[in-house]
Amino acid sequence: MTDPRDIKIDAYDYPLPDERIARHPLAQRDACKLLVYKKGDSEPSDRIFAELPEILPADAMLVYNNTRVINARLRFHKSTGALIEIFCLEPAQPADYEQCFAARHACTWTCLVGNSKRWKEGRLEMPLTIGAESLTLTAERLPESPDPTAQLIRFEWNNNRVTFSDIIAAVGEIPIPPYLNRKSESSDSTDYQTVYSHIDGSVAAPTAGLHFTPELLERIDGAGIARREVTLHVGAGTFKPVKSDNIGEHDMHSEFIAVSRDFIAELADTVGRRPVVAVGTTSVRTLESLYHIGCLMHEGRWTGELPQWSPYEGHAELTAAEALRAIVNHLDAQAESVLVGRTRIIIAPGYTYRIVDGLITNFHQPRSTLLLLVSAFIGDTWRTLYDHALGAGYRFLSYGDACYFSRL
Repeated sequence: MTDPRDIKIDAYDYPLPDERIARHPLAQRDACKLLVYKKGDSEPSDRIFAELPEILPADAMLVYNNTRVINARLRFHKSTGALIEIFCLEPAQPADYEQCFAARHACTWTCLVGNSKRWKEGRLEMPLTIGAESLTLTAERLPESPDPTAQLIRFEWNNNRVTFSDIIAAVGEIPIPPYLNRKSESSDSTDYQTVYSHIDGSVAAPTAGLHFTPELLERIDGAGIARREVTLHVGAGTFKPVKSDNIGEHDMHSEFIAVSRDFIAELADTVGRRPVVAVGTTSVRTLESLYHIGCLMHEGRWTGELPQWSPYEGHAELTAAEALRAIVNHLDAQAESVLVGRTRIIIAPGYTYRIVDGLITNFHQPRSTLLLLVSAFIGDTWRTLYDHALGAGYRFLSYGDACYFSRL
């Protein structure tokens, strides 16, 4: 097996003209192009996303990420007029997402701070009126820092009839990807959410899911294709470029995952018997993490977070079904109905897929870990397919067109 730590990121570069980056989505989500490539095909086919029910295997299980993007960007103005931008990454106190959003007086988040040199001390204040409620929101930097690039920010407000969720919904902004090179617009509040999102927590959308419409989901159901949900709260690290020459020097970001015990049990009976199709790289990351979490639980070595290199460093070699049942047994022993944890897994060439048979995804940035994941799935064919897409007028990145890859 190839050790991905030896991979040179230069091998995963390609020319992406700026004009091929989609700045906005199509008015009709499922009208986008869909590049289809299945194992054994001599060349890809150019389809439309709305044709997906006819393209997917009739007995497929479609798994998507139900996370919802929060209005994570808050803008404060100092009395001097300086603009300080606070980008909420994930909750720190309380660390539970649901509890933090429900907080009615204070909460602490790990954040990125823009123009931080202009905020050396003191509290920032923002007077607000939300519905009939008036309050003042304050932000204070705490001395602790979780890592060199982020800061702990404590938010407080003086009205316990208002939750933190109410505040960010009212005055926060959707944090669109930096490579769009534009400011957030009111349309992004809808465009940058999947139609099935309902668990708050992401600061970036699982963009492969943006192409689905309620009508398309009904047609998928009508075709007898099962639909199931997982949760991975996408962090800003998804945009983190690989700056090192070797992948082994890249520090993969950690992300929160939650998967129900009942779905894991169903998946244990499904894997290897019917195709499992993941919607997006975040769903892939969640599903494949389950295998390695199960192996660690089988050995009694699960600590709550899957390490970046765990799949390549050796652990119990279980079948996919055995690993999934190990999770079910662990949850049953703890009387828990949901697996909650974190994953740092990096999926790169040399990785062996255990759960996912099909992948719906967008076109990814050059030199990115997402492109490595795709290459691990379809091999070096990715370059031929990307060249085809560039020549055929496909739109790239978050608001762009889509692909469907199958290993079956």
